[in-house]
Amino acid sequence: MKTIILADNQDITKAGILYLCDKISGYSQIVEADTRDALLKTMEKYPDSVVMLDYSLFDLNSIEELFIIQERFKKAQWVLFCEYLSDDFIRRIVFSSEAFGVVLKDASLEEIQASILYALRSERYVCNRISNMLLNRKIEHEPKEQPVLTATEIEILKAIALGKTTKEIAAERFSSVHTITTHRKNIFRKLEVNNIHEATKYALRAGIVDSAEYYI
Repeated sequence: MKTIILADNQDITKAGILYLCDKISGYSQIVEADTRDALLKTMEKYPDSVVMLDYSLFDLNSIEELFIIQERFKKAQWVLFCEYLSDDFIRRIVFSSEAFGVVLKDASLEEIQASILYALRSERYVCNRISNMLLNRKIEHEPKEQPVLTATEIEILKAIALGKTTKEIAAERFSSVHTITTHRKNIFRKLEVNNIHEATKYALRAGIVDSAEYYI
């Protein structure tokens, strides 16, 4: 039976997945991995595992790095379980390998559970919202406009690029974690990036963060 590796840095998400998995069968155990190194070590131990990964919160630098890991562990099945992923990222992931399933965190419990069950059978599941996007999205030939961030979003992006956590940013701004998470989701959507590393690269290129300040 397969091992499920839970690679997610949100406690509430991990608790939800554990709750859902408690209602299904077909796996031997659930193991948590909080970092890239921990994930690799766990996959070495369980190479035919099911990996529930929040790519947007995990410490992977790029989609290419994810492809390298997938190529290294060809028996593993992946469920990318994220709040937001750009259209380009989704297309590259879905069309790269049958090993990658995708389900958004605002999907129904039935879809989230289905994604786990499919992965345990070594099958790919793509949630309805992503499937509809892939089927209905028209190819855009016009150049894209530069993203326009609000003053608040720029401040939060700078804080993210400087390595501050969502909880730290919320405390500094006297806001809730939910509010900062929503801002981050909107920033990622506007910039069409998928994780903190990509957002940080944009912040450096755009001069939102000074390189000297970043490397201190």
